[in-house]
Amino acid sequence: MKSLIIAEKPSVAADLARALGKLPKKSDFFENDRYVISSAVGHVVELRMPEDIDKKKYGFWRLETLPIIPEKFELKPIESSKDRFALLKKLLARKDIDEVINACDAGREGELIFNYLYQLTKCAKPVRRAWIQTMTPQGIRTAFERLRSAEEMAGLGDAARCRSESDWLIGINGTRAITKRMFGSRAGNVASVGRVQTPTLALIVGRERDIRSFQPRDYWRITATFQIAAGTYEGTYQRPDFKKSDDEHDRVDRLWEKTAAEAILADCEKAPLARVSEEKKAATQAPPRLYDLTTLQREANSRLGLSARRTLQIAQALYERHKVISYPRTDSRALPEDYIPTCRDVLAQITGADLAPHASRVLDAGWVRPNKRIFNNAQISDHFAIIPTTQSAAKLDDIEAKVFDMIARRFVAVFHPAAEFAVTTRTSEIGPHRFKTEGKVLTAPGWLAVYGRSAIDEDEADSANRSGSSSKKADSAKASTGNKALPALGPTEADAKTLSAELHAEATKAPPRYTEATLLTAMETAGKLLDAEELAEAMKERGLGTPATRADTIDGLINQRYLEREGRELAPTPKAEQLLDFLTAVKAEALTSPAMTGEWEFKLRQMEQSRFARSDFMAEIVEQTKALVENVKHFEEDAASGRETTIPSPTDGLPLRETLRAYKSQDGRLSIYKVIGGRKMEEDEVATLVRDRAVGPLDGFVSAKTRSRFAAALKLVEDPETGKWKTELDFGDKVDLGELAPVWRDEKTGAELCETGPHYVLRQRKADSDEWEQAFRVGRLMCQKPITLDHAKQLVTEGKTELIQGFISKRGRPFDAYLTRDGARIRWEFPPRAPKLGKDGKPSARKPKTPPDLSAATVLGESKLHRGGELVQTADAYYVRKPDEDGRIVFEIKRSLCGRELQPEEIQQLVSDGKTGLLAGFTSKRGSEFSAYLVLSPRKSKADFEFPPR
Repeated sequence: MKSLIIAEKPSVAADLARALGKLPKKSDFFENDRYVISSAVGHVVELRMPEDIDKKKYGFWRLETLPIIPEKFELKPIESSKDRFALLKKLLARKDIDEVINACDAGREGELIFNYLYQLTKCAKPVRRAWIQTMTPQGIRTAFERLRSAEEMAGLGDAARCRSESDWLIGINGTRAITKRMFGSRAGNVASVGRVQTPTLALIVGRERDIRSFQPRDYWRITATFQIAAGTYEGTYQRPDFKKSDDEHDRVDRLWEKTAAEAILADCEKAPLARVSEEKKAATQAPPRLYDLTTLQREANSRLGLSARRTLQIAQALYERHKVISYPRTDSRALPEDYIPTCRDVLAQITGADLAPHASRVLDAGWVRPNKRIFNNAQISDHFAIIPTTQSAAKLDDIEAKVFDMIARRFVAVFHPAAEFAVTTRTSEIGPHRFKTEGKVLTAPGWLAVYGRSAIDEDEADSANRSGSSSKKADSAKASTGNKALPALGPTEADAKTLSAELHAEATKAPPRYTEATLLTAMETAGKLLDAEELAEAMKERGLGTPATRADTIDGLINQRYLEREGRELAPTPKAEQLLDFLTAVKAEALTSPAMTGEWEFKLRQMEQSRFARSDFMAEIVEQTKALVENVKHFEEDAASGRETTIPSPTDGLPLRETLRAYKSQDGRLSIYKVIGGRKMEEDEVATLVRDRAVGPLDGFVSAKTRSRFAAALKLVEDPETGKWKTELDFGDKVDLGELAPVWRDEKTGAELCETGPHYVLRQRKADSDEWEQAFRVGRLMCQKPITLDHAKQLVTEGKTELIQGFISKRGRPFDAYLTRDGARIRWEFPPRAPKLGKDGKPSARKPKTPPDLSAATVLGESKLHRGGELVQTADAYYVRKPDEDGRIVFEIKRSLCGRELQPEEIQQLVSDGKTGLLAGFTSKRGSEFSAYLVLSPRKSKADFEFPPR
């Protein structure tokens, strides 16, 4: 008889086959006389959706069908993984299989993948668990020598099911109820909610509102330059009456009254000498702790600009494909206490001229020894910290090598002694006024040597902290010590000459927006926001979400149009603020607080330890779901109780009232939504729209299909049949040229410039006719920059504008450009780029990019979404070119993508509809098969993946 081993992914199954005896491959599985090894492809089974349960009842979203509480949660194979499910079901039913070994990833999600598969196949064979921490052959064999029983894993399995079913109940019911109340039947609008994503979103929206409401306060600082025999130094004035308070902006060096600051400055300018004293002390900085996933993601975002999701993908590849690191989806920063011999083996295998000497130093000095900051069983849950393995890291690509170097360097540094500093605090007193100067000298680099630090100067202290510890102790050490080397004070010197004093006018700054790095920290430490001690304790190790899911949460918020990336910053959209306001109005604030996750996590952890019953947990979740739905159902938005504005309605002359979602007239005939086309309307814009029946052009509208920003005007239109008014986007397309009022006339040709919607239009008489035709049009607002009437005139008279400064690109970057006219087309023309400077400071020649030769390309037809574009095919790629623009290439995609050959008809559908059908057969870098749609990017220059909902 044989044991069937089920891994989570095909690549892992192949690794298991090699490690457990080089099992030969038979079709889609491996087999010898002891084992049969196969795999899932991630999740192959999922919970049935409401429409799967009863399509007639739940196929359309209706409030009256909520809440949806299944008596029993049923499962179904995931559509794109049906073939894999059928294979596994067949293997589980084989008569020569008498035991099943769960070798899915070691954690809650891996347990769920296996348990759902096992349940849906109705298998009843005994199960044991392989808990694999490293993918090296020895790590795999060790896990199989220590297989865990089904009874040991029962608590983790229950917790995994409860988490999945609870997310289903809250997510499905909350999303359907809130969507119907927020958007009604408006197509394409979904208000998705969840126990992790919604509190995370609340953090970002709260920060944005803090920034928006922030009122800067002026303050003044005084610095003075002093001279002693060995040189000059600068000191900063210190307030003698300073005491710490609740005012987060108050500092010992800040003066809040200008007159007081000027008086102190005047005193200092009169006194030529200052009494000098100083205090010297030693300080140390401990090495950083090992990486968990969140810390790795945070530092990779700060140092390499990688998103949390991309860092996880790279780490997973380093673990699965290259076998050079331990399991990455961990929330622990410690190692098992019996891992000392393993660490010595890893250090002995570290190569590279830069890092190997430091690893050898650790071994030679005997620094690998018991240390609770490194080896601590109490700080390990499912997994230990991320460290290198003994495998060679020679075959990594550039970005993989950079992330691996971060992990390996941190591993080597953690065994080194603390860095030691000599810190000098010098006080220079001009009469009663005290100035402080701090200097810091690195006396023993310790762990900083691993990061190439042998001294501290103006820049290196900050670099050392960025490269090293992110702990509070490190941050406080950096904040409390200066970086400049001080000129030494002579043994008999007691005075310094005051060379100058200077007053600096400054202002407090609003808190910064979240980046992925700072948001990951906020999610990790969200438990600190809770008052209940036991809930905060439960979240101390996990926070909002888990290390493995936080990246998906952030990406999910972006994909659902709650967040936008602006450079490295994360900015909430109007839809996000609308959702948070609505949740407050319907008294569903529990969804926005970490408390719900804290409570769940507390009980799920108890369940993992068999101290809390699954049935009790699910009963509580059902009650929470019912309460949420009832709150939403019974909410009534009463216009009569809304805030009264100063905007008179054109329907009854009475002031409009501001409600949760709109500005409404008191007679009910006019309603202007606060968010139109993904853009939040300001009250002064609403006032202009009501007064003039039009406003704009306005920038910042967002296409629901492509997510690209666009400008448009808005107009207020009355329906003559119903007498009700509605707001419409005005693109200036539906207009009779003859009815426009000209704003300028070209005396030479008689052509006239007119304003219509968001455009300037040049109209001219048709030959031998009194009818008008459009010669060209240009936007009155382009890339967030107003195009003036003078610019439009220049296009008519000269064919080109002056250089227009201050355009903002789709990526938020400023640029300057000319607008040129080519017949009816308006084009960009950019000024010459400043020469790129080489290392010697001299201009270096840019290498010209050679365009592909499309002379022999096969023409497949037109591209409907690239005006005037022609789709062509070469031996290795598809392109869209513009024949009337010298064959300029505007779109490109390789014929082979993620191991799948793209067919001409699929690309034709892509450039015609903007999206293909669901395509199967792609293979990820980790060897996993997946299915996805291809969609045109917002700029239509490339294709992106879009994944079907789970």
